[in-house]
Amino acid sequence: MADPKGFLKTTERELPARRPVPVRILDWKEVYEPGDSAVLRRQAGRCMDCGVPFCHKGCPLGNLIPEWNDLTWRGEGRAAIERLHATNNFPEFTGRLCPAPCESSCVLGINQPAVTIKQVEVSIIDEAVSNGWVEPEPPERLTGKTVAVVGSGPAGLAAAQQLTRAGHTVAVYERDDRIGGLLRYGIPDFKMEKRHIEMRLRQMQDEGTRFRAGVEIGTDISWDDLRARYDAVLVATGATVPRDLAIPGRDLAGVHYAMEYLVESNKAVAGDAVPNQITAEGKHVVVIGGGDTGADCIGTAHRQGALSVTNLAIGKQPPGERPDTQPWPMTPTLFEVASAHEEGGERAYLASTVEFLSNDVGEVRALLVAETEFVDGKRVPKKGTEREIPADLVLIAMGFTGPEQDALDAQLGTRFTSRGNVERAADYQTDTPGVFVAGDAGRGQSLIVWAIAEGRAAASAIDEHLMGVTSLPAPVAPTDVAIGLQPA
Repeated sequence: MADPKGFLKTTERELPARRPVPVRILDWKEVYEPGDSAVLRRQAGRCMDCGVPFCHKGCPLGNLIPEWNDLTWRGEGRAAIERLHATNNFPEFTGRLCPAPCESSCVLGINQPAVTIKQVEVSIIDEAVSNGWVEPEPPERLTGKTVAVVGSGPAGLAAAQQLTRAGHTVAVYERDDRIGGLLRYGIPDFKMEKRHIEMRLRQMQDEGTRFRAGVEIGTDISWDDLRARYDAVLVATGATVPRDLAIPGRDLAGVHYAMEYLVESNKAVAGDAVPNQITAEGKHVVVIGGGDTGADCIGTAHRQGALSVTNLAIGKQPPGERPDTQPWPMTPTLFEVASAHEEGGERAYLASTVEFLSNDVGEVRALLVAETEFVDGKRVPKKGTEREIPADLVLIAMGFTGPEQDALDAQLGTRFTSRGNVERAADYQTDTPGVFVAGDAGRGQSLIVWAIAEGRAAASAIDEHLMGVTSLPAPVAPTDVAIGLQPA
């Protein structure tokens, strides 16, 4: 184990400092300062190597956290990345973007702040990249089987890498002009610079994975044609249909979905020309929705020079400490201050948007907002509490309702669950033989760590479907198993 007395000698969490707000809002680089190796080893040494490591269960990937904590404490970085890669294809993504349910399950968290697992994880992969330890792992032989992966987010990329290493010929299709899905165009650079994606794509290409950007399945190539070309197809298109806010004034100019705004910003930061770009420069911005996407919009608006930023959430402000109703090792809902929130703006809870108000030329000028009250278990605006909030740009960041259905339904006759997700069996296969689904398209909007876990599990199922047997790991089972739909 790591330092047997580490958790007694070091009782507090230590994280790298974030760059000063006045400095970091002038660029799009990641917000954290470089970490101190001595601090990192000290934090890794707090791991108790528990007899029952609940962090394994808290992480859908089953990451071998005590093992690489111990190796980090001992300064054995190459061995640490080997243990980390044994369960996680992309720790450079999860170490930056995952909310770390493993830390909520850390046994030390019963009476002390949890081990800084996420920070140890990202330090391991960063050290590995800087030392050239992330090398291609091409298969020893090819199986002659072909697989098409539709969607290049974390689920699709994880499945593609696993299947390529198993010896199958894999092509990843992406309708956007660059590979990466939500990682590419949904996540601002201040949270994860795109060089991390490029590093991993180079490795995957050297292993043999083929990428087809700018190709939309269902339009450029039909789903039926894709099935005819490949021995198996994986749907990893994500849950991209945004949840709308159907209130008066929704059609006014200046009211947009969050992803419309973030995609254009990410393209501009990448150096692309974006005609008529949606920008917050010189505007009063209101972001509706208190989650990660809303925080991404806030940080982006600050960097674009917004006059003001207001974030509205319809629910109550979460508590600052773990509530009694969410005891360890549950993942609690807590009030969090992301880097974007540190940079300015106002956060308002129990705020219900009643109407988007217009100026004389059909542009949004303000929001009519009321306090939220609960009536018969429903959240509704409280009469008599209405007020106006100035707004030149409104961004709706209320989450997503599921995958896009039209082409799948029309061309494959795909069935969907009552929640709008692609229906699938216990082996991740849809009711169309040879067509599988993984990630948000099958489970609904979720965490990046779940997407990678499902990609790995679906790859295992596809490998078994093609070869009759598999040695690929399957860390998780799908949650939306269709009643009566059995593995093929």
